[in-house]
Amino acid sequence: MRLSLASKLALPYVRPRENPKPPNLNFSPNNFKFQTLHNRLIHNLNVGLLQKAVSTLDLMVDHGLHPDLSTYSLFLKSCIRSRSFELGKLVHAHLLHSKLELDSLTLNSLISLYSKHGDWAKANEIFESMGNKRNLVSWAAIVSCFANNDMEYEAILAFVDMVENGFYPNEYCFAAVIRACSNMEDISIGETIFGSVIKSGYIESDVCVGCALIDMFAKGGGDLVNAYKIFVKMPDKNGVTWTLMMTRLAQLGCAREAIDLFLEMVLNGLVPDQFTFSSVISACAELELLSFGKQLHSQVVRYGLDLGHCVGSSLVDMYAKCEVDGPMGDSRKVFDQMPNHNVTSWTALITGYVQSGGHDVEAIKLFCEMISSHVRPNHFTFSSILKASANLSELSTGKQVHTLAAKLGLASVDCVGNSLISMYAQSGQMEDSRRAFDVLFDKNLISYNTIVNAYAKNFDSEEAFDLFYEINDMGFEASAFTFSSLLSGAARIGAIGKGEQIHARLLKSGFNSNQITRNALISMYSRCGNVEAAFKLFSEMENRNIISWTSIVTGFSKHGFAQRALALFHEMLDSGISPNEITFTAVLSACSHAGLLSEGWKHFKSMYPKHGIVPRMEHYACMVDLLGRSGSLSEALEFINSMPFMADALIWRTFLGACRVHGNIELGKHAANMILKQDQYEPAAFVLLANLYASTGQWEEVAQIRKKMRERNLIKEAGSSWIEVENKVYKFHVGDTSNPSALEIYDELDRLVSKIKELGYVPNTDLVLHDVEEEQKEQYLFQHSEKIAVVFGLINTSKSKPISVFKNLRICGDCHSAIKYMSVATGREIVVRDSNRFHHIKNGTCSCNDYW
Repeated sequence: MRLSLASKLALPYVRPRENPKPPNLNFSPNNFKFQTLHNRLIHNLNVGLLQKAVSTLDLMVDHGLHPDLSTYSLFLKSCIRSRSFELGKLVHAHLLHSKLELDSLTLNSLISLYSKHGDWAKANEIFESMGNKRNLVSWAAIVSCFANNDMEYEAILAFVDMVENGFYPNEYCFAAVIRACSNMEDISIGETIFGSVIKSGYIESDVCVGCALIDMFAKGGGDLVNAYKIFVKMPDKNGVTWTLMMTRLAQLGCAREAIDLFLEMVLNGLVPDQFTFSSVISACAELELLSFGKQLHSQVVRYGLDLGHCVGSSLVDMYAKCEVDGPMGDSRKVFDQMPNHNVTSWTALITGYVQSGGHDVEAIKLFCEMISSHVRPNHFTFSSILKASANLSELSTGKQVHTLAAKLGLASVDCVGNSLISMYAQSGQMEDSRRAFDVLFDKNLISYNTIVNAYAKNFDSEEAFDLFYEINDMGFEASAFTFSSLLSGAARIGAIGKGEQIHARLLKSGFNSNQITRNALISMYSRCGNVEAAFKLFSEMENRNIISWTSIVTGFSKHGFAQRALALFHEMLDSGISPNEITFTAVLSACSHAGLLSEGWKHFKSMYPKHGIVPRMEHYACMVDLLGRSGSLSEALEFINSMPFMADALIWRTFLGACRVHGNIELGKHAANMILKQDQYEPAAFVLLANLYASTGQWEEVAQIRKKMRERNLIKEAGSSWIEVENKVYKFHVGDTSNPSALEIYDELDRLVSKIKELGYVPNTDLVLHDVEEEQKEQYLFQHSEKIAVVFGLINTSKSKPISVFKNLRICGDCHSAIKYMSVATGREIVVRDSNRFHHIKNGTCSCNDYW
């Protein structure tokens, strides 16, 4: 049907024969009462007193008197101009009661009345009833009616019918049908009509047609080049035209060009209005041009424009995106100065608080105030507040917001649905996350990317890969973000086989040279245990950014190759790339893992003086770790107390871990108390302190700690290990017997333990946190998940390949020792990635040099 329409539109137009008929005027009785009421009616219409005019009309009708058609037509036009549609419908009722024969002028006014009221069915009914009374104005009115009521296809069809009925379009017809073509589906028809517009000369002569064409190219096809050509070609551009072109540039990623156009507009002597300022302020927000944005704010005040919804909301958004000093100060001031708030201004402020980081509680408070103010949230409001709930891990709040969104019919809108997917996934509720995805009306690539990323982050690479294949089946092309999410998912669980499959797909799809996916590949190979493959990819990169350098420095740091990590860091500095906070975390971590105390101090002290980076909590934690690992516990405590801000739980957990390694119970108890002061429900503090007491045989204290944990319903995170064999991931817990090969695994483990004992392995039963007999303690040690995973790998993998095991917690000291002996007994290289780092174990030695 679309092709046939286009072919029809390609036919030459035929100008209509004009046969004007004299107007069919109603006879006016020449009497005093009629004249008096009629004059009063006309006077009320002229001064805009429509309600009084209707009362006068009612009085006339009560006396059996009716004005003529020209008066009725004037009445209808007054109702349309003032948007008093209900009054207009009353006038229509009186008109029908009058039994007057309606002319084209009056019928056209009625079409316009019902069209602008949103009652397209009534407007079309009147149009269809006109018969041969239809003129060019009638056709323009019905085309415009359909276009304004989002009935693009009907508008185009009416336009074609008009041409086939011998009417040549005027500027109003062209403007209306071009508006109908301002979408991706109908842009080709619009381009056909564009040819006729060029012949008609309306681009140069009519502003409305020019603006409609700008919108068609920009909105329908994202074609700013042709949109700008139309703009340039228009000889008489008003403020609306300039503002429209500026807005489309800003919306389509050309914010800088939008600002340049604003400056050109002002130089041309045009006075910007609230919509112009709103558009250019939004462009400033995108570019984070705070200084220029403040100048525009001053101009708004100078021009006497109040902080209405349009300008006020843009300023709230601009200050929110540009502010670097203080949390949302100027943004909140603008919001508070606005006389009235609508959904746009509320949403701008709420979104600003969410995006500024760390102000999610305030965002939720504002959302509650908004609801209390009886302002209905829109899909953007829900999207932002769901992100705030996810950031706070407030699942109950998120569910309440979800219920309200569903009640308002917005839960299935794509941006709300995507936020729901992320929120539930962040809380580990993947069933709810999948349900939010399944109910989406229109699943687009962003929706698929969101759910793929959700599954990847929740260790479900199988489901992520299934959805990846579904993306292709749905006709979408996977983006760089899709591939990055899958690579991140593979890296998270150490599934290098899956990662290699994605790498192969990247090569086929042409994304291999994309910087984002290259960085993701470097991270994936590094986190899956193959840091040399990561380094090869890094070496082949032509354009490296800070993420590329930081990824490879982090990789070598985590694998225990501190010197290579530091050498690359210096190479990065020599190449002119400035480090960021994450780079320094990697550098300090490398020093910590290798015991490079003086090197660590040197880099820590250089952060602000040399690079302008203020050390954050994680950098202080690295230094505490470095001091703690080296046994300098008193110096580490002194360092904590000298910090410019209060140490958080991360710092004290790091210090407590060092106290456990070095058996310092007093300092360990102090660290645990400091953690519990900040969060009395922090299970890590209890677990680490219990480990510290257990390592020195203080079982009563261990029992007391376990009792407190039970009373507070605290659960220690269960240790687990997993291994990928032939692209499938196998997961094990302590004493796991769920694997079909469990008997074979434990038989092989018993045989291997006997063999490594002969080589000198002695089980470290001090690490068993239960007061039981020595023999029982040994049994506990042999059932650790990392030992089971290693034996499973020995049974099921080729002897030529290293065994790669991944663990969610720090590797047990006894397991570390046992696996070193296993590497000697089997002649196999064994790689273990724990929560801290990689351990490359070969011929009885580990890359960590027993310093982890």
